[in-house]
Amino acid sequence: MSQNSSQNDILFTRAQAIIPGGVNSPVRAFRSVGGTPRFITRGSGPYVWDADGKRYTDYVGSWGPLILGHAHPAVIKAVQDAATRGLSFGMPTEDELTIAEMVVKLMPSLERIRFVSSGTEAAMTAIRLARGATGRAKIIKFEGCYHGHADSLLVKAGSGLLTNGHPSSAGVPPEITQHTLVLDFNNPQQLEDAFKKYGEQIACVIVEPIAGNMNLVPGTPEFLGTMRALCTKHGALCIFDEVMTGFRVALGGAQSLYKIDPDITVLGKVIGGGMPVAALGGKKQFMEHLSPLGGVYQAGTLSGNPVAVAAGVATLKEIQKPGFYDTLGRITADFAAGMNAAAKQAGVPFSAASVGAMFGLFASPQPPANYAEVMQADKELFNRFFHLMLDAGVHFAPSAYEAGFVSSAHGPEVIKTTLATAQAAFAQLKS
Repeated sequence: MSQNSSQNDILFTRAQAIIPGGVNSPVRAFRSVGGTPRFITRGSGPYVWDADGKRYTDYVGSWGPLILGHAHPAVIKAVQDAATRGLSFGMPTEDELTIAEMVVKLMPSLERIRFVSSGTEAAMTAIRLARGATGRAKIIKFEGCYHGHADSLLVKAGSGLLTNGHPSSAGVPPEITQHTLVLDFNNPQQLEDAFKKYGEQIACVIVEPIAGNMNLVPGTPEFLGTMRALCTKHGALCIFDEVMTGFRVALGGAQSLYKIDPDITVLGKVIGGGMPVAALGGKKQFMEHLSPLGGVYQAGTLSGNPVAVAAGVATLKEIQKPGFYDTLGRITADFAAGMNAAAKQAGVPFSAASVGAMFGLFASPQPPANYAEVMQADKELFNRFFHLMLDAGVHFAPSAYEAGFVSSAHGPEVIKTTLATAQAAFAQLKS
């Protein structure tokens, strides 16, 4: 276990005295891996520095948004310029229209789009929209997929196949989750069975097409294709939660890789470039159920905030430059391949996988295909690896159940150095 940094300790002690758990989002607390979280003072390119001045190569990237790395000059300038014109108006701006036009052009399945401030807010609104548009109550989600902390989505599987789910958080009454079915990810037969039993009651199916909240687990083409076909057949809405994958795995998101058009898409992270921006978009016939055109209510004082939108516009401009995704995808794939080779050479049961600029690290001989397989991984082995890497100046997500991210600032030399560090860590794990 790593030696805790004195300033990090001091700050964490102060934080725990006034902030629940000492953090403003649970995974930051290091509860899963043990130890003291690092308090970050600044970031630049692929690096962050903590309160003791120690530098880390960062593979968290603010949990996905920083596809250009920390403090990218074009993004910083856009934010500074926007701030000089005013921080918030609560009224429309041209920049809102600019980013809307950019996103819709890059994701053709989106005919209309509405901006909000967080992925949770966007997913919650997408569910409400699906229920309002269909007049139905039931929704389907999948074990291991996370769609924010709205009440109806904090659900774990019921006691048997196709039974209603149970709240996975205190403070969520069972009557709120009674219409949520939780199925196994990558199990098309369960989808068939669910629609056979409840088809005319299902408002929507919501899925991370490439799951990133049980570590990186891609949906299979059969699974996602079956979902799309069943939603079409039964009049339910197919919702792709691309908060993580949107503009991260490909310029057109995961839907462009699978060649599937969802009815509604939930976006966040990269479209804000490090600022709080999220959105839901989709087919006109469904999106026009939102107020003020329709009866599905949604509002937000800071939705489309001009400073946040400016960061998003600057980021989207950069990622459209020729060769951006080819280069970034190749670097990420090389990183995953190098991790696999290092683990194999050391004889450690560890594996890695990547899609676009996302990757997964697993304390198991091969990458898992669903939540149950994820939970079979050796959590203690992962924790030991995490702290060996952290001590050596490499910061991965402090959990065995979170995907990692590579940015365009992580050039070949940065990856080479990280792989050398991992090779040394695996050797220690084996000894």
